[in-house]
Amino acid sequence: MSSFLPASLLDLDLHPGRPPILRVEATERAFSWVATHRDALRAVVAEYGSVLVRGLGLRDVAEVGAVVHRLSSTGLMTEREVFAPRRAYADGVYSSTKWPSNQQMCMHHELSYALEFPGLMMFACLNAPTTGGATAVADSPTVLDALPSELVARFEREGWLLTRNYNDEIGASYAEAFGTEDRDAVESYCRANAIEFEWQPDGGLRTRQRRSAVIRHPVTGARCWFNQIAFLNESTLDPEVRDFLVDVYGANALPFNTYFGNGDPVGEDVVQLLNQVYQANTVCEPWQAGDLLLVDNVRTAHSREPFEGPREVIVASADAVRLTDCSPTVQVTAR
Repeated sequence: MSSFLPASLLDLDLHPGRPPILRVEATERAFSWVATHRDALRAVVAEYGSVLVRGLGLRDVAEVGAVVHRLSSTGLMTEREVFAPRRAYADGVYSSTKWPSNQQMCMHHELSYALEFPGLMMFACLNAPTTGGATAVADSPTVLDALPSELVARFEREGWLLTRNYNDEIGASYAEAFGTEDRDAVESYCRANAIEFEWQPDGGLRTRQRRSAVIRHPVTGARCWFNQIAFLNESTLDPEVRDFLVDVYGANALPFNTYFGNGDPVGEDVVQLLNQVYQANTVCEPWQAGDLLLVDNVRTAHSREPFEGPREVIVASADAVRLTDCSPTVQVTAR
């Protein structure tokens, strides 16, 4: 246990297989408690990569919004390049991603395919599911160290490539992903963010973007496995869903897919290996209503387990980080 924590935060549970859990007895409103202990909470995240705060009793979206605004250092982020729709409750405050409840949402770092991404992710549970549904976490430097050195070296050398096909039938449309239906504005965003784009005859949009798979933490300098290679690969899709999409749209028109940076396919064996390493280093704690989870988005990957029953988790991204400040191994040029 860290000696820098004030006495009011010393009830920090550190157990194998679980994230750090901070049990509090908030005798005041959640916002007031967080305002008082903000610096200590952020210090815990800086030391451990994540912390689950239990006992705040968060009750509604308005209260969550006030808390996450107070915890951020440089403000909340408006989402761009989303891969699935979310409901926007307020600026920077969203519902969790609409992903089938019976399917695993694999480990990933939020917006790791963008040139600007959150430094801090915040999740608040207003309604816990009956079973499953935990937001699990994994330490990125540990995952990196556990991967085969040859595979890491290749990804460091080549980076990874994300392809996306936007249409109005599945996943996020380009209007939802880029926040506008104006094609000129979408093209300007793509040029400014090193995204190749091609409009399709049916009005859809196809994009390609190459990014670094390994970066350094902007504060500590630690090397981190930072990407969505496994999560956004076609092998992660349910086989029946993948077969249906290929049959309807074609093998090259899936909503998303990932490749090695030179365009070679990332095989199912590689995806399985990545997910196995993630699984071996995953820690999780079932949600309870009122919980707040803080995650260092560069150091720590997160996932979502399948679940049953209603689940309401509010999400906020904060403290924008530029890829150029993280020693990327692959250089990209915005236009």
